[in-house]
Amino acid sequence: MRCRTAAVLLLAPFFLHAAEQPESPPSDAPPSRAIMTVEQVVQLLDETVDWYRTLGTQQQASTQPSDLLILYANRQTADKVMALAFEIARANAELISSEASATAQATDDPASQQIRQIQLELDAQRSRVAGELEAAKRQLAAATAGEKPDLEARVSILQRELDLINARRNYRANMEQFENETDSGGFGANALKAHIDAIAASVPTATAEAAAVVTDAKNPGAASPVATLTQFGIWDLTGAVFRLSNKIRTIDSIDRRTAELEETFKQVRNPPLEQLKRLSHRGDQLANQSDSSDGTVLKAMRDEFDTLAWLYKQTSSILTPLSKAGVLLDQYRHNLKSWRDSTERQYYEALKVLGLRVLLFAALLALVFGAAHLWKRAVFRYVHDVRRRARMLLLRRIVIWCLVVAIAASTFATELGSLATFAGLITAGLAVAMQSVLVSVVGYFFLIGKYGIRVGDRVQIGNVTGEVIELGLVRLHLMELGGQGLQTPTGRVVAFANSVIFGASGGLFKQIAGVDLAWHEMTLSLPSGSDYARLKDRLLDAVNHVLKEYRDDIVRQTREIQRASSSAVSDDAQPQVQLRFSADGVEAIVRYPVQLTHAAEIDERISRELLNVISEHGPEAPRLGAPA
Repeated sequence: MRCRTAAVLLLAPFFLHAAEQPESPPSDAPPSRAIMTVEQVVQLLDETVDWYRTLGTQQQASTQPSDLLILYANRQTADKVMALAFEIARANAELISSEASATAQATDDPASQQIRQIQLELDAQRSRVAGELEAAKRQLAAATAGEKPDLEARVSILQRELDLINARRNYRANMEQFENETDSGGFGANALKAHIDAIAASVPTATAEAAAVVTDAKNPGAASPVATLTQFGIWDLTGAVFRLSNKIRTIDSIDRRTAELEETFKQVRNPPLEQLKRLSHRGDQLANQSDSSDGTVLKAMRDEFDTLAWLYKQTSSILTPLSKAGVLLDQYRHNLKSWRDSTERQYYEALKVLGLRVLLFAALLALVFGAAHLWKRAVFRYVHDVRRRARMLLLRRIVIWCLVVAIAASTFATELGSLATFAGLITAGLAVAMQSVLVSVVGYFFLIGKYGIRVGDRVQIGNVTGEVIELGLVRLHLMELGGQGLQTPTGRVVAFANSVIFGASGGLFKQIAGVDLAWHEMTLSLPSGSDYARLKDRLLDAVNHVLKEYRDDIVRQTREIQRASSSAVSDDAQPQVQLRFSADGVEAIVRYPVQLTHAAEIDERISRELLNVISEHGPEAPRLGAPA
């Protein structure tokens, strides 16, 4: 269809006269020869060059082989359109130059007439002298030896006279050419031709760029990432959607520029059609007048026929490129439409994949948080132990955030292998840089184990005894307890890293949950000469008398220890009295259980009872050692 249109446009001028006849013959006044003015020619070239430079924008937007192939085809078409535009401009410049010469001849001023009159006289002199020079040369060739010196001198004189006439003639011809090619505005046909050449030199050469485009199109590594959308993460998919949207807008902008240039060429095409129509009509008129027998009239008609033929040829050299350019621009827009359709399909495909990825990401997060909510409800419903419940809730938080990070990484990342390698390197670096912190985090899970600690427990770490007031992921805080007997808070808070549990020395001591039992010892010297067996029984009865009111609680705690221990432990914690020799005599070591909350009270009461028993068996005051 486009080829048929081009043929009609190219052959239209030859059928104008047969298809359309003007209602009235045109005026005998000579019509304007130029199709466009100088300003219109420059404007047409500027618009064409600006449109041609959009190829750089197209090359930046080409990201895959199909784009590069379309770019290559558009570049070839654009090169042809540029060549046609310069062809149109140069042909119109010739018409402007011819019109300037015709105008100068029609409106001669006295100075111009005088210059042409001198030029005609010089032409006549040149013809006359050239004829005489040829005749003298022929005479010289046929002259005798005596006649040759005179003839040689004459030939030499005529030759120098001819050279002088040619120099004067060339000078006058140059002056006339300068006058004819320069109009009143100072911008004549010669200047227009120079401007056209300057614009042609400013257009970037596309040979190397076209070769690079072909190389990129053949390179399989130039494939667009859109071809593998399913391997993209949300982040890259979002970037691809925005890039494709910008690409569509770029193609639309280039298509609008092409449509504007195509409309400009259509508007320029009408004047040459009218010009060819007038030239054909004038040729028919001259053909009807060719029956005249007047030699002067026939010579004028012959000159006018020559002028009409030249004008027809120049005008056709403008109309034909205009028609070709219209066809090429139509093909150019067809390529842009194919490119836009392909890019639009990729855009909607990327948008669809992005939507599915976002929905999948939201669904996975909803599933994880829904499972976390069910986990929490199950913990509160089925786990009644506060300590165990706290551990389960902590584990729930850790699992939830690990899953969230994993889902986000797999959804947003494109290269999972690279992500795993990067994560491995980061993990190794963090493990080295944060070794103490990581050991403390691991120690936290040991501290909250079966025999771990919790807030409110009384523990001993090294030489520090205190009550746990906070147990964090990295460290724990104790309220220090001090004093002899009944230990009271000192007001100082002691912080320990959780890694203390892995320490080689010191260690961490705490009572079994529900057990507040300890063993104290007391050493005392027995009076010499006493009945040591009877005195031992009396000391044991005194200790039992004091512990009688604490017996039930002591028995309960003893059973708790028995359940927690794998060794054989008696059902009841009984006080013990052991006799031994020393340098000062016989000593009794009294060992008895106490409740830590009543330790000071029990120690004081037992000390009084033991002193009473010793005082009854001897006059000297016994030495009573501090309870241990």
